[in-house]
Amino acid sequence: MSDRQILQAMSGLMAGMFVAILAGTVVSNALPRIIADLGASQSSYTWVVTAELLAMTATVPLWGKLSDLYNQKLLLQLSLGMFVVGSLLAGFSHEVGLLIFSRVAQGIGAGGLTALAQVVMAAIIPPRRLGKYSGIFGAVFAVGTVAGPLIGGVLVDTSWLGWRWCFFIGVPFALLAIVLLQRTLKLPAIRRRDVKIDYLGAFLIVSGICALLIWVSLAGNRFAWASWQTAALTGAGVVLLAIAVYVESRAAEPIIPLGIFRNRTVTLTTVASLLVGVAMFGGTVFLSQYFQVSLGKSATIAGLMSLPMVLGLLVSSTIAGQIISATGRWKVYLVAGAAVMTAGLALLSTIGTDTHFALLSLYMAILGIGVGMLMQNLVLAAQNDVPAAELGAATSVLSFFRSMGGTIGTSVLGAILANRVTDEITRSLAETGTPTGTGQAAGHGGVPDMATLPAPMRAIVEHAYGVATADLFLVATPFALLALVAVLFVKEKPLKTTSGMERLAEESATTTAGARQPADQVG
Repeated sequence: MSDRQILQAMSGLMAGMFVAILAGTVVSNALPRIIADLGASQSSYTWVVTAELLAMTATVPLWGKLSDLYNQKLLLQLSLGMFVVGSLLAGFSHEVGLLIFSRVAQGIGAGGLTALAQVVMAAIIPPRRLGKYSGIFGAVFAVGTVAGPLIGGVLVDTSWLGWRWCFFIGVPFALLAIVLLQRTLKLPAIRRRDVKIDYLGAFLIVSGICALLIWVSLAGNRFAWASWQTAALTGAGVVLLAIAVYVESRAAEPIIPLGIFRNRTVTLTTVASLLVGVAMFGGTVFLSQYFQVSLGKSATIAGLMSLPMVLGLLVSSTIAGQIISATGRWKVYLVAGAAVMTAGLALLSTIGTDTHFALLSLYMAILGIGVGMLMQNLVLAAQNDVPAAELGAATSVLSFFRSMGGTIGTSVLGAILANRVTDEITRSLAETGTPTGTGQAAGHGGVPDMATLPAPMRAIVEHAYGVATADLFLVATPFALLALVAVLFVKEKPLKTTSGMERLAEESATTTAGARQPADQVG
């Protein structure tokens, strides 16, 4: 495909990717209003978020495997259609049960978009040329992540729109993506004989993953980390996944081919993706809260304050991708990205309520630069080193573990934040001789309403959130350092100059020739 044809095909992929990211971020600032309007409970608040995340994370490997067996274009359009249905159901919901169900449908669709967009890119673009297009992926990812909460806040605050448009807003993008994919994405129809879906393996994988994700999402919030609920969920998750490994090792068409982990590059990039998820998502998801609570900014201003990190990610991923495509060298950007990301997190661990925005912007830009060089190039390294028939499985495994890392990081660091805020407020109140009950109320049960607090108490809460947020980045830093260690051991291999479709045709021809050779010799 020419550059023009690739860019045309990517237009639909980018619209779909933006929809998938927007689904998970646009409701964050709107949830309090949604739950209040529907008359739902605090547990429902948690499940509106968790349902979409669970469905997306758990189904990514399934979509990846399906992309190795069936038409990828059709699967992409199917996932977009499922997202549209889920979005419309969510927007028209009048009770929280339907809303949670619709979020599951959104999550399944978003899981397909997350896995399939990068698989299709690898199918139509050779690894040697893929680098320069990865910057666009990084830009869409950054814009969707940061703009989502900002868009959600604006929609909720606009009287003639309201929270329902947080769900409706993704529908036009999804429909546009379906049309663009139909018009611009040309993939050959590949017929595979004896296609078998490992339904038992799929059920066991999804069940085990959901058990563990429910645990990390609710532990420290709905129940204690050391509790019978923790024992039940972790025990069930581990047993189900252990059985899944046994089933997958014997399946004719496993959902996750265990053989890909014999590949050193896939294993190391998977570990690095998990650690990047913990460090990046777990650390940065609380930045908006820091801006609003500790610095006293509005939701709209908080979204704008994240722009330095977005710009750093955009610039670094674009420039690094261009250089990789020109030179064919990629490992140096993995190592540099992990090192810069570690430095950015370490610098952010020094922030407080009195940190000047110029300095804060510099720290966020450094973090964004590191993530931009690292995240997409981990996928490039893995895709370059696996057979074309396993591109979907390898890509989805990396996406899955990055998402899993983000879920774990957000949950664990959120629990650390809540405890740290409470401890800091209690200590400050003890120093001033104020009863500690007030501090505990401010430290638990969500973000406090700063407008209702008296000035002395507001100053204490602002200081507590500043200290606690800095501590989160300090906790996230070692995970980034471990990601650096992992990428140091990745072996650099020359980037292939043929696309996934071309490699698949070559591999099929080789297999066919090998199967016919004995018959030819007999003749």
